[in-house]
Amino acid sequence: MPKKGGKHAEMGKEMQAQCKRAKVEEARSPSVMNFENPDSLFGSFISPIKQEMFFREYWEQKPLLVQRNDPLLAAYYQSLFQLSDLKELCSQGLYYGQDINICRCVNGKKKVLNKEGKVNYMQLKKDFDQKKATIQFHQPQRFKEELWKIQEKLECYFGSLVGSNVYITPQGSQGLPPHYDDVEVFILQLEGEKHWRLYKPTVHLAREYNVESEDRIGNPTHEFILKPGDLLYFPRGTIHQADTPLGISYSTHVTISTYQNNSWGDFLLDAIPGLVFDSAKEDVVLRTSIPRQLLMQVDTADSTKKLSSLLRRLADRLENTRELRSSDMKKDFIMNRLPPCLGCDSDPLTPGGKLPKIDSKIRLQFRDHAIITVEPDQETSNRRETHMMGTEDDTTSEEGTSQTHGLRFPLSYLDALKQIWSSSTVNVKELNLISDEEKENLALSLWTECLIEVI
Repeated sequence: MPKKGGKHAEMGKEMQAQCKRAKVEEARSPSVMNFENPDSLFGSFISPIKQEMFFREYWEQKPLLVQRNDPLLAAYYQSLFQLSDLKELCSQGLYYGQDINICRCVNGKKKVLNKEGKVNYMQLKKDFDQKKATIQFHQPQRFKEELWKIQEKLECYFGSLVGSNVYITPQGSQGLPPHYDDVEVFILQLEGEKHWRLYKPTVHLAREYNVESEDRIGNPTHEFILKPGDLLYFPRGTIHQADTPLGISYSTHVTISTYQNNSWGDFLLDAIPGLVFDSAKEDVVLRTSIPRQLLMQVDTADSTKKLSSLLRRLADRLENTRELRSSDMKKDFIMNRLPPCLGCDSDPLTPGGKLPKIDSKIRLQFRDHAIITVEPDQETSNRRETHMMGTEDDTTSEEGTSQTHGLRFPLSYLDALKQIWSSSTVNVKELNLISDEEKENLALSLWTECLIEVI
């Protein structure tokens, strides 16, 4: 279906004008991650495994266990989230279901022990100690700056949303039954030790979460203990369960996940409607009517042959298409990803340096967060506080006023925007616009929003 509203070129400015102070930020060990760029971050994230080997041998194929025995890395991991953080976090106002789940695996089933409303720390600790319940903390990057930094860079690296959950499990207990997920999973062991068992998938690269019974999954293909500083990766669909061994007071790990609904199948579902709509404008065959009473028929063999012919026609057109328009996937990523982590002690972003003039040379800032789209009018707002927490009206500020994050330009500015995005530097006077006034106005608009700098 065609979208209502006029088209425009939009460059997403996915950063907050002012970073709100994180609710819990304690002294932490020096970072052992390389935050220079997304590529270097992921390289340090899976070190000592090389990225080429990871994607050639493990990604979407089989689990990877990295046991490091590195005290410095173990101390850094522990700083990401600790059991002791919960007391302060609870005082900030957390809610059962939204922020925290309390659960335990009983006879192969998940038993949820949540209370109502706000989380009381003393009650939470009582359930943890006496009921041997696992504490599941949703999306801790909302509160922990180092996780924000890691996940923001991973979102840039993968081009996909990256969520996280912390699991704190007391000794001799297990929080979840054997199950598989619909996401690629990276486990970082933060405190204590965790006993893991992985099983052969019943559904490879699964598209949904599902619990599996013990009598169906067979014997583990992998069984090991994770210790602080260790990393575990496994593909979506990998059946797994984990428990804290006796003699270990508790275990804390963070699950970092990505690539939910991010397959070729999902992309086809997203992109094909736009391709059909655009093709039908120029191809009269796609505008001819379907057979009379087709929607009433049970046997559609003749029509499927015609549909196959039309799909081949679309495939031929696709070969010569330079741009494939994403309908919803790109919008979902743009609107829900984390903003750049500038540090919550940083000053608000304000334009600096020289004003761009017609003779200026300019350079794009925050390239990993700048995306150009051609879409109907919409607003985007990227907020750390609601990252991966479901849908809400993100375009309304605390004062109740509408906020627009992102710049809109006439479609005639698209080539110039692409020129800025794809070049390391570009002269304002060489922008692909007709008049010098348009060139200066475009540069000034981007400079005002701290998206370019004059060099």
